[in-house]
Amino acid sequence: MTKRRRMRSAEKTLGTSPGTLTYIGDDIQHATRIKRIDYNAETYHIDDKSKLSQCQLPSQQTSLIHWVDVDGIHEPQVVAAIGQRYQLHPLLLEDVVNTDQKPKIDFYDQLTDTSPNPVAGSGPVVFVTLKMLHHHRDQPDVDIEHISLVLGRNFLVSFQEERTRDIFEPVIDRIKASSGKTRRSGPDYLLYALLDLIVDHYLVLTEHVGERMDKLEEMIVKERASQYTLTELYNLKRELAHMRRVINPTRDIIGALLREDSELVKATTQPYLRDLSDHINQTLETLDAYREAVSGLMDVYYSIVNNRMNSVMKTLTIVSAIFIPLTFIVGVYGMNFEFMPELKSPHGYFYTWGIMIAIAIGEIIYFKRRGWM
Repeated sequence: MTKRRRMRSAEKTLGTSPGTLTYIGDDIQHATRIKRIDYNAETYHIDDKSKLSQCQLPSQQTSLIHWVDVDGIHEPQVVAAIGQRYQLHPLLLEDVVNTDQKPKIDFYDQLTDTSPNPVAGSGPVVFVTLKMLHHHRDQPDVDIEHISLVLGRNFLVSFQEERTRDIFEPVIDRIKASSGKTRRSGPDYLLYALLDLIVDHYLVLTEHVGERMDKLEEMIVKERASQYTLTELYNLKRELAHMRRVINPTRDIIGALLREDSELVKATTQPYLRDLSDHINQTLETLDAYREAVSGLMDVYYSIVNNRMNSVMKTLTIVSAIFIPLTFIVGVYGMNFEFMPELKSPHGYFYTWGIMIAIAIGEIIYFKRRGWM
């Protein structure tokens, strides 16, 4: 499915000029929802039904932090209008509407040259695009959501794919409750808070993968493994590899925020970003450990299957070894020669049965003494 989606992305953008907004992703029937949050240490205002006309760059004199949360990137005209109001580069917007875009970070130092009316307060921006990972208990696969964040001097614009629930709701709740540093800090700390929320989902998903591994390991150790177990191990290994491909670029994003000398990221936010980098490294190390563990479980599974097969072959071999001399005796006396002395014996039938039973019992005793049974 991923490969077909990449091919579809290449087909849709083939021949188009750079900066052309072409939505790449699943079909969405709902309209884009825009939420505007303005806040500072003393107050906040949240507009759940904000319009495009209410989305504009705040003035440099205001003390409010301006956050626009866009839920839905399937309408390029809406994304383009937001980009025009916030003076965003067309290449940035092109990555916003492309759900196949790999996680990355870009630093734009100047206004876009397509801006007809530059707005006071516009300037350098930091663009971050990454993936949110969701897990549904009724589905074994991991659901991936494309997320884009644009950080300005005193504003932040977040883009997310249309979903039934706003993934940034916990941060909005913190703004409402005025708890922690969110209300007292700038937009760079808000960027950190959103990134931290996404990384926390990585940790939760990693713990869920660990629980699945524990169940599979219990099944294998208790020799209740079957073809279903092997299929689950393969699915888990593929899922871990895919998760690492998604999460690994996030480490580079955090590292770039720490290394880049950007005026938008304050020194007071650096310790939080370093802590976030530690969480990413911890998640990647856990994924690597899980991948090795899955490979080990697959080896254990194959070992148990081979031992089970060897046990079956051993049983069949013992049965065959017992019946080989019996078959030989039956075959000899089954020959149709006229002159065979034993054929005239009145008790030959019973003697033959006694000899065959004695041979079988003797073989069984011999095999047990040698430890073969």
